[in-house]
Amino acid sequence: MRYLLRKLGFYAIAAWMAVTLNFALPRLIPGDPVQLIMARQAQQGPVPPGEKEALAKMLGLGNGNIFVQYWDYLVSTAQLKFGLSVTFFPTPVSSVLNSSVLWTLLLVGVSTVISVVIGITLGTVAGWKRGTWLDSLVPSTTFLAAIPYFWFALLLLYLLTQIWPVFPGNGGYDPGVTIGWNGAFIQSAVQHAALPAITIVLSSVGGWLLGMRNMMVSTLSEDYVSAAEAKGLKSRTVMIGYAARNAVLPSVAGFAISLGFVVSGSLVMEMVFSYPGIGYTLFQAVSNNDYPLMQAVFLVITFAVLSANFLVDMLYGFVDPRTRQAR
Repeated sequence: MRYLLRKLGFYAIAAWMAVTLNFALPRLIPGDPVQLIMARQAQQGPVPPGEKEALAKMLGLGNGNIFVQYWDYLVSTAQLKFGLSVTFFPTPVSSVLNSSVLWTLLLVGVSTVISVVIGITLGTVAGWKRGTWLDSLVPSTTFLAAIPYFWFALLLLYLLTQIWPVFPGNGGYDPGVTIGWNGAFIQSAVQHAALPAITIVLSSVGGWLLGMRNMMVSTLSEDYVSAAEAKGLKSRTVMIGYAARNAVLPSVAGFAISLGFVVSGSLVMEMVFSYPGIGYTLFQAVSNNDYPLMQAVFLVITFAVLSANFLVDMLYGFVDPRTRQAR
């Protein structure tokens, strides 16, 4: 319980600092962001009454002194009221986030989990069976991980959509299908997500494989592994229960970081494939000076990273009880 409370306190302070920094961002922008947003909205249609006050309050630029503005901003954030998006005017920012986060979670989240599972599994076997044909595959997977991500995505996009038209070229689904839980839409979404998912898996699996393989080699020289082998335990038991369980700890910490940034998506990947995830949404927001959407995206990414790291901290404490001991 003491370990849990200590971690909760740390992450609560980190969350408060992130929210406070997000409050300060509009004040660091030259000019008046509210007037800029209002001018862009006026070009797209009539501005709803009271929109100026709502935007000023959401950005922390409302009436009153700095403390009143800060309190109004905290209340709006707690109520998930982020105003209207300039890019998708007059759609509320919360609606834009709900759509884009779901796309990113399904694509980048599933792809990240697949690459981690494949990489750790192959790394465990490659480290256990050093010098075999599987161990010789490590340099090739490392080469894929070393290729610039955007270049690899463009290469696959050219080969598998132009030379061999196996996958759709861009977007998240065919424009003609009706969005919803129906067979046509699901099939179209899977087809459009396949190529970006393959890109993510091929680019990232090599790092997980190499890291796990090296940790396995180091762990196999430990005394407790030698003692387990001397007891006559089965090879699978020694490999998984003794060597892999301890070798996987650094990968758990790395997975925490990757899991947290799942929500931010892969900005380059989503730009290359024009995939409607939160990374591409952030790119559109920056391009259109959409401050309400940018602020909301920053908050979502920050809280996703903090939440993922907190959960993995708890998991790490369960896997390795030594981390729960206070120094």
